[in-house]
Amino acid sequence: MKFLLEMQERQRKLFEKGAPLEKLYPVFEANDTFLFTPDHVTRTAPHVRDGLDMKRLMITVVIALIPCVFMAMYNTGLQAHIAIDAGAEPLERWQTAAMEYLGLAFAPDNFLACLVHGALYYLPVLMVTFIFGASCEVLFCIVRGHEVNEGFLVSGMLFPLVLPPTIPLWQVAVGIIFGVIVGKEIFGGTGMNWLNPALTARAFLFFAYPVEISGDRVWTAANTWDNPDAYSGATWLARAFDHGPEAFTGHEEFAGAEEGLAFWDAFLGFIPGSMGETSVLACLLGAGLLIATKIGSWRTMMGAVLGSFVMAGLFNLIAWAVEVDNPFLAVPFWWHWVLGGFAFAVVFMATDPVSSAFTDKGKWIYGGMIGALGMLIRVINPAYAEGWMLAILFMNMFAPLIDYYIKRANIRRRMAFYEA
Repeated sequence: MKFLLEMQERQRKLFEKGAPLEKLYPVFEANDTFLFTPDHVTRTAPHVRDGLDMKRLMITVVIALIPCVFMAMYNTGLQAHIAIDAGAEPLERWQTAAMEYLGLAFAPDNFLACLVHGALYYLPVLMVTFIFGASCEVLFCIVRGHEVNEGFLVSGMLFPLVLPPTIPLWQVAVGIIFGVIVGKEIFGGTGMNWLNPALTARAFLFFAYPVEISGDRVWTAANTWDNPDAYSGATWLARAFDHGPEAFTGHEEFAGAEEGLAFWDAFLGFIPGSMGETSVLACLLGAGLLIATKIGSWRTMMGAVLGSFVMAGLFNLIAWAVEVDNPFLAVPFWWHWVLGGFAFAVVFMATDPVSSAFTDKGKWIYGGMIGALGMLIRVINPAYAEGWMLAILFMNMFAPLIDYYIKRANIRRRMAFYEA
């Protein structure tokens, strides 16, 4: 480590003011602060004594994402191997060659094979995300003369996890560029944005390239469309919308398991879906770390859970009282919580400290509205069986307004107390 520090200090003079590479100082500074603790301190008031800086905050979130990253690789390979075992063909020739080179077979019961095969899909998406997203961020910092911070580290980790495994890599690049520029940099960079950059990128891809980002074929990393009878790649949300609760009560046509086991498949994450969103257990592990370190707001999470619970119960009541042509209305709340990206959205997306509400009461309102709106979009909209992305982006726009009125109410209450 001492050798790296000495080498870094020798290069510093090339990037200092008046040096040939002065314009590229943000690039040098980004590498310096990523590897080492900054050697400068705040010299003017106000001073805040806190051991948590941007680097520690972002690294903690990345650590909390590790279970989801693991499931992204393993479950992607598992779903592909299940499809191949049922008669589908491997999707990419070079990946087939890589598996053969490593001596791994396409077998659902081979843990290492599933993990490696899934990594062959996840890692390229992750690499493209960081190459193009970080390049955009560094470019903006060079032009503005700002320091490069670690803000993109979390966005770069989140974005691949909300994508299907077969997303074209060029779309990954276009999407993350859009998310960084439109979702963050045009507002001034990290800390100034009022939209979640990762969700902004995901929303852009959803509306710009709906064929590749939605539908049956994208959820399984295998060639299932040439042999549709061999394996169904439809998400469980799509099945629930067509069949209601019957899709998850042990019917082999839908659940493929004995009664009671299908729920645990969904809870553990062994179902088709976006790469890192399927496992509720992995998200809960991350939530525990975020809450323990006070980086993620438990109020926002609980608000979203309560909002979804109330809205799902209202829909169940409507389905019981009125005959409607929408079986999804009758799906109970506990199934909504383990299907799709609910847990991932509530734990990692809704709790973004920049784009979410800041006040304690505001976090309850903000989270509750996300839960209610996401459930409303998921159940009512037949063209979009997942609503958390749109609900969070919508509430991102109202988070400052919620905080404003909460603060105004506090000021009025205090003024009334002092006047009394």
